[in-house]
Amino acid sequence: MQKPIAEFIGAFTLVFFGCGAAVIGGMGSGPTAIDVLGIAFAFGLALIAMAYGIGPISGCHINPAVSFGAFVAKRMSLNDFIAYAVAQIAGAVVAALVLALILSGKASGWTGGLGQNGWGAGYLGEYNALSAFVFEAVATFLFLLVILAVTHEETPPHISGVAGIAIGLTLVVIHITGINVTGVSVNPARSIGPALVGVLSNPHALAQLWLFIVAPLIGAGAAGFLFASGALGAKKDSGATLPPVSQRGERAA
Repeated sequence: MQKPIAEFIGAFTLVFFGCGAAVIGGMGSGPTAIDVLGIAFAFGLALIAMAYGIGPISGCHINPAVSFGAFVAKRMSLNDFIAYAVAQIAGAVVAALVLALILSGKASGWTGGLGQNGWGAGYLGEYNALSAFVFEAVATFLFLLVILAVTHEETPPHISGVAGIAIGLTLVVIHITGINVTGVSVNPARSIGPALVGVLSNPHALAQLWLFIVAPLIGAGAAGFLFASGALGAKKDSGATLPPVSQRGERAA
């Protein structure tokens, strides 16, 4: 149970700090306010922290799309994928609940938002569903390419040793680019938690949740297929700091 517990904690941390920065810092004014750059770094730095915190235990996927990409790339078993995804979603839901509890104590100004993803009229840049789908699929594809490459067994030690930093900074860039499009998911658990917990105040986010599950899984699956096919390196399990777990269920650190 160590790996699912680690994934639960990792997903909780990502949503708590990432979405927390968006809804708590985003409501600030003056020196307490943060912008897109601050939110982007909150997500990226949370991932980096967990990469080195729980990476030696579970590989620090903290994202069902990452686990799915690893499964398609033949770096983890189906049973491990399911256990990871359940733990990740549970961690995200609990993090959203904790955020809602904290925000409920605000005297005024909170409208029930928990950093839900979305698209369309009234949402950030008001991009349509096609734009949202393309961004989420492409961004997740590129995210997984980085993850699977820097954690590959053949990756030089001077690169694999800083895998967590490379992956975290990639997430920062993705957020800087895409926050105005979808709020940025590239992670079904990150979208599911706030959408479920905040359904009473924002039912529209739950109705749009399908895109933030389907598009990331398509992007992640495509990246995993490239590695499984040998198109991007030999078909070997990873041994780096932030790898997907192996098919045998061994610790991947």
